[in-house]
Amino acid sequence: MPKKGSSEGYVFYNKQRKNWSAQYLEYDVKNGTSKPKTKSFKTEEEAKKYLATVMYQKENSLYIEHNGIPMYEIMRTNLKLKLDTNQISPTQFGRVTQTLETLKRIPVCMKNIDEINDNEIQEYLNSIKYLSNSSISKIYNQFNQAFKIAINKGYIMRNPMINVIKPRSSKKDKEVRALTVEEQQQFTNYLLDKTIQECKYKNVFLIQMYMGLRVGEALALSMHDIDLKHKRMNIHRTLTTDENYATIMGDTTKTYAGKRILPIPDIIYPYILEQMQFADRQENNEEKLLFKPDKDRYTKRINVNSALHRILKKEFGIEDIATHSLRHSYGTRCIESGMAPVVVQKLMGHRDVSISLNTYTSVFDKFKENEIDKVNQYYMNENLIANNYIENNENDITR
Repeated sequence: MPKKGSSEGYVFYNKQRKNWSAQYLEYDVKNGTSKPKTKSFKTEEEAKKYLATVMYQKENSLYIEHNGIPMYEIMRTNLKLKLDTNQISPTQFGRVTQTLETLKRIPVCMKNIDEINDNEIQEYLNSIKYLSNSSISKIYNQFNQAFKIAINKGYIMRNPMINVIKPRSSKKDKEVRALTVEEQQQFTNYLLDKTIQECKYKNVFLIQMYMGLRVGEALALSMHDIDLKHKRMNIHRTLTTDENYATIMGDTTKTYAGKRILPIPDIIYPYILEQMQFADRQENNEEKLLFKPDKDRYTKRINVNSALHRILKKEFGIEDIATHSLRHSYGTRCIESGMAPVVVQKLMGHRDVSISLNTYTSVFDKFKENEIDKVNQYYMNENLIANNYIENNENDITR
């Protein structure tokens, strides 16, 4: 039997009334909210039987036919189930909840699932082409999941999403730009000239630019993650947010591939040592975090991003760079140096090499001509194509 607080309902003993109660959530279509309903019984057995009947009705086709199940309720129940079964993180739960709050205001989402047709869905999706492709995909996926659940539970016999086409955004996809070599040199010189007191996130920025960490990964580092003897850094967790957007320490990285051990470049080794010494002297830093704020337990990522914006705008007139751009700059420098894509993948903590290839397509395209020149030169050096043959053909072309 579900416990108290469960979305499925629960049975409890009421000490004041000296009876048993069955409580469950009933969806209010008009208000778009779920309200707790309670019914009292003399015995626990009666309460359990009643609750079981209610739960059965909510899955029964006759109940659906006479009462209906709004699509929004299916979406919300599915999201809660994913959180309860650890299919998604609290952070993901919070993000999708935001999407559902938007959908809650859309008339088609508040209709009963069996009353919605493909034309209504298509019309709504076409009306949101002003959103980004990412936002459209999130909404489209919520529709898809809701109708698949409705099919599996027997609420509907036909899936209208089969005939629905996901529209493309009228917006151009936003690209994360990397710092140019010159910009990176200028910003690096600026940071190296500052103390931690003058620029408290200086070493966060350096670690991102020269080791490719995500900002949450950098902020989650502790002194225990640094191997000074072998000059290595252990990346195994990240700062994230819970369903209420409070900053928390995650127990893993963003993806399973994010767990990695990275060599510390000589250029920033002294500054990591500097940060460790600073953290070791900090009060109320039992976790020995490298980047522990004075008052709060953890540093908020938004604060680091805001500080970066202020510095770049004020000192260099740059306005289109965020903390993720620093990580992107590292990946770009790796490719420009001729590093193999699979190595870039490992260093960046991408799940698959295709992510690295797709993320840095423009950079790879820019430098592929240099690599082709190397191959052509190899052909020439090995006499695979006779030089005189090339010269003769060149003469024929120029005539």
